Parts: sequence; C-alpha cells; structure tokens
Amino acid sequence: MRGLRRRNSAVNVDLLLHLILCVAPCLVSSITVNTPAELHASKGDTITLSCTFTSTSRPTSKMSVDWSYKPQSGGPPQSFFHFSSRAFPSLEGQFAGRIQWSGIPARGEASISLINATLKDNGTYTCSVRNPPDVHGSPNSHIVLTVTPKALSIRFSDVAVLLCFILLPSTIITLILIGRMFCPKKQHSQSNTYRSPIEVTEGEQYNINPPEAKEQKVSCCDLWLMVQYRTFHYTTHLLTHK
Repeated sequence: MRGLRRRNSAVNVDLLLHLILCVAPCLVSSITVNTPAELHASKGDTITLSCTFTSTSRPTSKMSVDWSYKPQSGGPPQSFFHFSSRAFPSLEGQFAGRIQWSGIPARGEASISLINATLKDNGTYTCSVRNPPDVHGSPNSHIVLTVTPKALSIRFSDVAVLLCFILLPSTIITLILIGRMFCPKKQHSQSNTYRSPIEVTEGEQYNINPPEAKEQKVSCCDLWLMVQYRTFHYTTHLLTHK
C-alpha cells in the first residue's frame, strides 16, 4: 500500500510539473504587436508607420522598441531606430534625419514617422517591442511600404488667374488686329457728287439717271471680325463677373 501511495504521489508531482510548464509560458506570453500589413504613399509624403502593442505588464523603463528595414530588392534587415526611455534615431544612412518618434508607450503606441518618402524606401518594415517580463508571444509585426511617384496635378493659383485676365484678352485683341490687317474693308470708289457741264462728255448730256448704288455685301472677313469682337466682350464680361 505504501509503495502504491508513493507511485501515486510521484505521478501527481509529474502532472503538476507538466501543468506548470504548460501554463507558465501562457502567463508571460501575453505581448502582442500589431501593424497594418500594407501601406501606400506618394513620393515626398510624410508617412506614419503605425505600431501598437498590448501587454499584461505596464510599460516601464525596461521597455524597448526597435524598427528595422529590409529593402524591396532583398538583403539583410537594417536597424534604423531604437527607443528605450528616449528615442535613438539613426544618424547615418538612408534614414538619417528623416525619422521622428510619435509613439506613446503608456497607451501602447510605438509608431514612428518617415519624412520625405522616396522610392528607395520601398520595402518591409518590422516593429519589435520588448516589455519585460512579457517577452514572449508575438513581439514583432511587419509593414510592406510602397512609395510611388506623385501624380501631376494642375492647381489654379493667383498667378494663373492673373495670367488668364491678361493673356486671354490680349490674345483676342491681337487676333482682331490681325484680321483687320489681312481683311481690310473695301472702299467704294464710286461717288455720287455733282459734275459740272464741262466734265460731262458727249453722250452723257441726257443721262440724268445716276448709276444705282450696289448693295454692300458682308464678306467672310467681316463676319470673322464680328465674331472675334463679340467673343472678346463676352470673355471680358465673364472674367469681370467671376
């Protein structure tokens, strides 16, 4: 009976040790780091690389944050930022002078900002958080950053509006002047003035009916000038009442 009891006690101790070994990691493996899977930005933008973490222990002075970068073209990860009580950004290399700490550890935030993004910044960024005694679990998370050239956009500034007020009317006036130069109005040489009897030749003495004046026809040049003139006034009206 005593031997059986000893065996049962040994089995119970083994079970208790196995239970402790199984439960103990769960008690300390409670830190979790989260980041967005992908991030898209344009060249020249300021990008926030968001990173949050949850931990059963409150952040202390022993908490640390590390950011590393792996180029899109491949190669080993490069550490470029470290936080432990204060920020330690990289002073040389690709990210020198372009990293700002924007995290708040007390709120579980370990984010950073990347200033003036370039096409060379494309790659995978890893956020690693350590908060002893919570050092197990999922202390790392990754972001795939894609930076593309900025699309061209036309913005009407004060200078552009001023140029419209000056260049557009000037262009219309120039077209009108060119039209007058190349399309002069026909001057009628015929006159209906009275001629003395001396100027009247033989055979015209009894021709008392003056030649009928021909009706003035509107030419294409006149129509073109009229259209340009009305266009100028209409455009001026729109610009002044805009």
